[in-house]
Amino acid sequence: MSSATFSSPSINRPSATSVGTIVWLGSEVMFFAALFAMYFSLKVNSPAIWASDTAKLNVPMALTNTLILVASSFTAQFGVFAAERLQPRRTGNFLQFSKWGMVEWFMLSYVLGAMFVSGQVWEYAQLCSEGIFFSANSYSSAFFITTGFHALHVTGGLIAFLMVIGRTYAAKKFGHYEATSAIVVSYYWHFVDVVWIGLFLIIYVLK
Repeated sequence: MSSATFSSPSINRPSATSVGTIVWLGSEVMFFAALFAMYFSLKVNSPAIWASDTAKLNVPMALTNTLILVASSFTAQFGVFAAERLQPRRTGNFLQFSKWGMVEWFMLSYVLGAMFVSGQVWEYAQLCSEGIFFSANSYSSAFFITTGFHALHVTGGLIAFLMVIGRTYAAKKFGHYEATSAIVVSYYWHFVDVVWIGLFLIIYVLK
């Protein structure tokens, strides 16, 4: 009677880095929820100020900026797909987007993210020229706090993109560790993207 050899199924445990990032992003959700609560509380107490100051917002500019950030989330995900197939750099010419690697997609995401931050800085300058600056009233304080903290998070994501790209060039071989770093950065980038969509709807659409 022949004996059969049974192999136990392998267990794919989630990356500790990925789990840690998700837990940290959970705390960030609570942080932004507190900012949203502050915004609505101040709005209830100062409806007249809200009505006058929100009329000065440049909604088309904000919409354009939002579309730029949303596009960067898609390009970041394409970079993740390249990282998952362990393709750090492009295998064709520069215009063959289907052959781009993680580095090219992340660089494009970085450029789009930098455009978003530049757009916010331009908007801040325009609002300040119209008398809406941080300490002007409760609305301006709420506006600059909520959007400013988000801009800081976007800036942190831009730095993370550069770190992953730099680590990729420094690594002798692109492997699981480098791919995991790219995936974790994408988690963070998608998070700041979703938060901004919420901010855009509340600040610019619902006003």
